[in-house]
Amino acid sequence: MEDDVVASTSTAEGLNGLFLEGIPKIAGLSNEENGKRDIAEKSLLKSRNYGQWCPYDEGVTLTWRDLSVYTVVKQQSFIRKSAQTYKRLINNASGAVRAGSLVAMMGASGAGKSTLMAALANRLSGGVIADGDIRVNGRPVGKFMHRLAGFMHQEDLFVDTLTVLEYLTLMAKLKLDRRTSHLTQQQKVSNLLIHLGLTKCANSRIASNGSSQNGLSGGERKRLSFATEMLTDPAILFCDEPTTGLDSYSAQKLVEMMQEMTSVRGKTVICTIHQPSSQLFEMFHEIVLIGDGRIAFIGSTNDALEFFERNGYHCPATYNPADFLIRTLAITPGSEDISHMAVRKICDQFAVSEYAQQVDLVINYELHMGTSYTDSLDEKMRDYKSPFWFSKLYWLTYRSSLELTRDHSIQTMRIFQKILIAVMSGLCFTSSVRLTQFGIQSVQGALFIMVTENTFAPMYAILNYFPRQFPLLNKEYTSGIYPPSVFYLSNLLALGPGQILEPLLFVVIVYLFAGLRSSVYAFGITVLAIVLTMNVSTACGIFFSVAFDSVPIAMSYLVPFDYALMITCGAFIKLSTLPDYAYWIQYISWLMYSYEAMTIVQWNNITNISCLENQPDLPCLENGQEILNKFSFGEDNLQRDILGLVLLYIAFHILGFLCLCKRMKRN
Repeated sequence: MEDDVVASTSTAEGLNGLFLEGIPKIAGLSNEENGKRDIAEKSLLKSRNYGQWCPYDEGVTLTWRDLSVYTVVKQQSFIRKSAQTYKRLINNASGAVRAGSLVAMMGASGAGKSTLMAALANRLSGGVIADGDIRVNGRPVGKFMHRLAGFMHQEDLFVDTLTVLEYLTLMAKLKLDRRTSHLTQQQKVSNLLIHLGLTKCANSRIASNGSSQNGLSGGERKRLSFATEMLTDPAILFCDEPTTGLDSYSAQKLVEMMQEMTSVRGKTVICTIHQPSSQLFEMFHEIVLIGDGRIAFIGSTNDALEFFERNGYHCPATYNPADFLIRTLAITPGSEDISHMAVRKICDQFAVSEYAQQVDLVINYELHMGTSYTDSLDEKMRDYKSPFWFSKLYWLTYRSSLELTRDHSIQTMRIFQKILIAVMSGLCFTSSVRLTQFGIQSVQGALFIMVTENTFAPMYAILNYFPRQFPLLNKEYTSGIYPPSVFYLSNLLALGPGQILEPLLFVVIVYLFAGLRSSVYAFGITVLAIVLTMNVSTACGIFFSVAFDSVPIAMSYLVPFDYALMITCGAFIKLSTLPDYAYWIQYISWLMYSYEAMTIVQWNNITNISCLENQPDLPCLENGQEILNKFSFGEDNLQRDILGLVLLYIAFHILGFLCLCKRMKRN
């Protein structure tokens, strides 16, 4: 029966009339007052600015009711190590943003603008909890918001070594439907570059390593961030402080683009904005004022001034309305109690005003019409086909490879440094490697240098590699672009060539200069052991950098761990003499595995080591077996050593990936 009624009222006015008949009267109001309310409701539903209500095909309406947002606060306690308490950031907020509207979300610093917007976009960070009803076209929000909505962050996060064209092309590969042809992707990117005025800088790198000549300006970076979100043509766009750092002209141009999105294409745009100019302020259709975590007003700018005037806050004719409204809702230092009371009074007055009733009408209307919208919304979400996992892996690996090859501080300088250290080390051991008692020390010294240089340098160099990518990872992961597995594996694949080339160059140079054992087998095992050593060290560094919240904290744990591994590698103490409580450490020391493997291939089957003729009373190691026994090494341990290196490599990467997943879930 209800379906028949809805079908008979297919026009927007028919639906509005049907909905109004079902709205209950407000208790405590006379019939005359309720009649006036009905007139106001009908006027609202025939809004002169935003047209008729429309399903998802034409636009979406966002509503929220009784929304509270809390952050978890950990406090130390004498009874328990830590006790969790909750601090309320947003207090029982209700509101609505209609399809085709450009909305400014405003308030003083710390009022809760960004928190409210993140909650509405379903992008709250870890430790922040939302409680309330948030709906898009009457449907509760969920993971589909990643596809439905775009989110423009306040910080412009990019891969700075890429050009504008490269970055947008790669993001199109990662974000667009996998059925989208390459030509269509190119056309979409080209149209965005033209429309947003980025054609002149299309082949310029986003940042230029400190040089301001070729990098993008602040306005160009904002437009690039805007273009990135517009690739998927989102129905709703959330912008967190989009005009921060821009001059008045660039800020106006950016807001004009958003205004065109809403008026021409029916999109919904919500911006948090701080101290806009009066001209910029007038460009917004509606404003949402937030004071002390509560909604202080929702409506047009003129209505906002009228509401504040009615409550005793007059805006001077020559004063910027935006500055006036924000200042009125600000907490004045030194008069906090009075300011809180004033803001609380304004929020209470709005809650019982006709403006709040209009907002409540929109919320009820969307809730009532939600069943009509849901099928269209579901169809849109189901129709999207995300790029394949391997496709995302390929493009992310390609992006990371470009970053590594263009950032000289990551790869090029490291290779140059590796060659320089190898030459210096090799020259020190030149002509000293002989089958004598002194030659034994030279051989073992050369092996130890190869192990330690390919352990500590790459381990500490990689500590900052992942952490500096976390902001971009958080942004793209919360947007649903790719899972952590793709990010982690793509970086390993991009780092792979360098992880082979660096140790290979080092071993070749040191091996030739020092004149170590001239055997293809010995050289091959040495190269394999050092390549594995560097890869295990890098894996360990990645694990520590991901497991801890900052590089200094990771360093404080990593340094003693490294010392324990180095002491038990066999170069400083005979392994069989280690005390019981430290004996097990050697089995997780890749330095021991590598050092033992190279020692075995250098001294295996060597029987002609000469002793000191002028000092016959000194101990003398006459063959390779005696040298191995000196370190508690065994000829049969070679396969175990190689397998141990491989297993440690896998173990550290598994631990690193698990820590990354935990970190992403927490954030």
